[in-house]
Amino acid sequence: MRHRVLRSAALLSLLALPLAACQTGTEAGATAGAAGGAVTGAIVGGPVGAVVGGVAGAAVGGVLTAEESTRVRSYVVAQRRPSMRVTEEVIVGQPLPPRVRLYSVPPTVGLRNPYSYTIVNDQTVLVDPQTRTVIQVIE
Repeated sequence: MRHRVLRSAALLSLLALPLAACQTGTEAGATAGAAGGAVTGAIVGGPVGAVVGGVAGAAVGGVLTAEESTRVRSYVVAQRRPSMRVTEEVIVGQPLPPRVRLYSVPPTVGLRNPYSYTIVNDQTVLVDPQTRTVIQVIE
């Protein structure tokens, strides 16, 4: 039974990834997030985990448009905040360690939601300030 679930989840991810490659902006991140979340959910929680993981992955994958990412990146560069070094891997959907300092993204940047950001291991990271969950790593 477990092998059948894993095969189904793997098939779902193989079918969803080409779709992600054909899309742009937020849709691509959501599709890739759904595929990755479904596989992870299936491994951890079986068929129900695949469904829950797919929905969660779609919600987290690719929050900002390309234009919003550019505005955030410009704002962050102008602020010249120091980069924190952490040994933990920065993973979308996972919280940052409590020792990482978060900075608010002001409304003037023009995001739809009130996010925070930080610089971790020389990467700009968009964070939900309530949960400290990584929303997106901005390239």
